[in-house]
Amino acid sequence: MLYTEKVMDHFNNPRNVGVIDDADGVGEVGNPVCGDVMKITIKVDNDRITDLKFQTLGCGAAIATSSIVTEMAKGMTLEEAVAITKRQVADELGGLPAAKMHCSVLATDGLKVAVDDYLKKHGRAPIAGEILSEDPNFDPHAEEAEQAVAAETCHLHE
Repeated sequence: MLYTEKVMDHFNNPRNVGVIDDADGVGEVGNPVCGDVMKITIKVDNDRITDLKFQTLGCGAAIATSSIVTEMAKGMTLEEAVAITKRQVADELGGLPAAKMHCSVLATDGLKVAVDDYLKKHGRAPIAGEILSEDPNFDPHAEEAEQAVAAETCHLHE
């Protein structure tokens, strides 16, 4: 499986690894197909993400997508952060093999869960689900085909 130079850079030198102890929001997600898990913690000031860190146990693509998502989201408003798509993540990395696109969903989903966790802690309504359901390109069944391929290849954790 071929990865871009940028994917390999983020896998070998991941950015923003760790946990923010006094995080404002926490997102923990996993992929039952391949067993990858991700935890992302965020700091928020005036509805803008000021810092975020991640811990991912998974393949190189899962680590690279987690790393790039933290770079993309830093400084964004909460609304901008939850609007990051798996396609944007893959494009930012110069592409991902089709069998690894589910890894970018793990990273974006973790961020969305963290943002909604922050909002819930402050008595506010979650926004990630609303944005996802309003995305005209969102197809909840599109992942099924990718996950079928991923189930065969992900266990290699390349």
